[in-house]
This record gives sequence, structure tokens and C-alpha cells, in this order.
Amino acid sequence: MGKQKSPRKVGDNEALSVGTQIRGSAQKLNLVAGLIRGKKAGEALSILSFSTKAMAIDVRKVLASAIANAENNHNLDVDALVVAEASVGKSISMKRWTPRARGRSSRIVKPFSRVRIVVREQQEAE
Repeated sequence: MGKQKSPRKVGDNEALSVGTQIRGSAQKLNLVAGLIRGKKAGEALSILSFSTKAMAIDVRKVLASAIANAENNHNLDVDALVVAEASVGKSISMKRWTPRARGRSSRIVKPFSRVRIVVREQQEAE
């Protein structure tokens, strides 16, 4: 019997990778994701390698995973890959506290974010 295989969440010429728990705010992560949207995969990797933003390290790992998924799982041409989608969303937030003056405490929120990167095989004519 068994469970039915779930359909692919992306097209036949696309590959997907998701980073689920990236330490930092979604706003900062979206600034880095905006740098690579619509770029060729190789160019996007080099942009992230030389970026001064700290979030670029984690986004680069997710992009490298999406490229590897495209090559190994879906037999797509690595040289023709383009970053079709780089979306960012909120994940969990750790709540901590710190002591303040006169016996009070103050809340510290340590947010986590998630990034979803889809690479698409671009045809040469386009």
C-alpha cells in the first residue's frame, strides 16, 4: 500500500533548496537575497563570496545546495542556471532576558529566518 509520492513543488527545469534556521532577522537576510535575484548562478555565487554582509555566508551555502540539487538530482546544466526566486520569511524567535536597573528585566529577541532559493535552467534563446 504506502503513501503516494508528493508532486514536485517546482517545475521540471527547476531545482529548490531551503535554509530553514538562519540566525538573523528576515529584513537583513532579504537585503542579501535581493543581491542575487535574477542573476546567473555562477555570478550570484561570486557576489555572495565577496559580499561584506554576514548573512551572505549562509545564503551562499543555500545557493550552492540548490545548484548541487540541480546538477545531481535533476540533471540540469549548471552553466545555464539562473536564480529564479530567492524568498525570505520569518522562522522561530528565541526569547531571552537580561537584568536591568532596580530589579527589572528586559526582553531580548533573537530571531531566526528562512530562505528559499529556486534555480531555473535558462534556455540560450531567452
